Amino acid sequence: MNHKQKLLEIYNSSFSVDDIKNIDVKYLSFLETIGGNISTQKGVFTVLVTLIVHKILSPNQDIRNHQTNMKNGFSGRSIDTQFITPTLKELGLSSMSESGWLTRSLEQPFPYTLDYGGKISNKLVKEAFLNLVNFVETNPNKAVNVLRILLNFAIQAREKSIIPIIPLLNPENLTIGKLITALESHFSFNYKTHGGSKLPVLAFYAVYQSIIKEIKRYESCSLGILGSHTASDRTSKTAGDIQIFKNRELFEAIEIKLDKEIDTSIVRIAIEKIQRYNPSRYYILSLKNVKLENKIEIEELIAEIKLKHGCQIIVNGVIPSLKYYLRLLSNLTDFFDAYSSLVELDKELQDIHKLKWNELIPEILDK
Repeated sequence: MNHKQKLLEIYNSSFSVDDIKNIDVKYLSFLETIGGNISTQKGVFTVLVTLIVHKILSPNQDIRNHQTNMKNGFSGRSIDTQFITPTLKELGLSSMSESGWLTRSLEQPFPYTLDYGGKISNKLVKEAFLNLVNFVETNPNKAVNVLRILLNFAIQAREKSIIPIIPLLNPENLTIGKLITALESHFSFNYKTHGGSKLPVLAFYAVYQSIIKEIKRYESCSLGILGSHTASDRTSKTAGDIQIFKNRELFEAIEIKLDKEIDTSIVRIAIEKIQRYNPSRYYILSLKNVKLENKIEIEELIAEIKLKHGCQIIVNGVIPSLKYYLRLLSNLTDFFDAYSSLVELDKELQDIHKLKWNELIPEILDK
């Protein structure tokens, strides 16, 4: 049995944990600390799940030695990347984009002993994490129940994160102007938490769901799967935030920035992706403007890649582009429904992003 199969087996027995009686109160408290911070400490949660699953499958392995360069160590990151993170994503549970070990505070080349020096930002979470790792290592017979309780917290967090988006009461009153006002408010609100940068990505994904059905240029096109928005540009294995394929070949790619000016670095990264993936058009869109001192160099880069490769890079603002695309759609309600559904179901958004959209619907869209 591999790590994915074991994780799924234990997950299926974690919807209720009322039968578990053999975990000390002290460690139940540590589990509660991790469980209460799952959405903000995804790396810690993912690493802990990986270590416990590995301990269950390999009872003789000291899971504190999480890297192969440690004495009697193993590669926790490889197990996570191959088995754990993909499975957590499939289950809709909290997870990192690729691996919990990409979190700097957890990738330090030292065993996860109680005196581990990695700077996990939340001190209570750090204490809970290290104590639970030590507890599972010294009590392998209790590893399954520890994991069941941990997964039960994750299941509860998933259920709480499902916030239904309210429908339009008066869809006949919907206009492009109202949609733009609401979307701009949704994108630019100060949420004081992470995740908001994905909102314009969802908006354009919703637009393209309609465009590929209605516009002749996109005949025979399909949308790529909407991936994580937390992977960096340089480590991402996709051409952009949104990919459009035609006859299974990449046709267009869209890279969307919420709070960054478009500078030469962003354009150069786009050019690297153009050379690797060969789209015919590449859009770079931002809620902010092109960086003024980079404007001439950006224009030169765009002209050069067009001449050498043939790909057309289009640099524009998020809002002007949305206005243009919405004018092309025959049914604005379809766009509203698609965007609302994406917001409701997205696992990287926080509750506040979904609640804000619910607030804007009667305030702007249903007037």
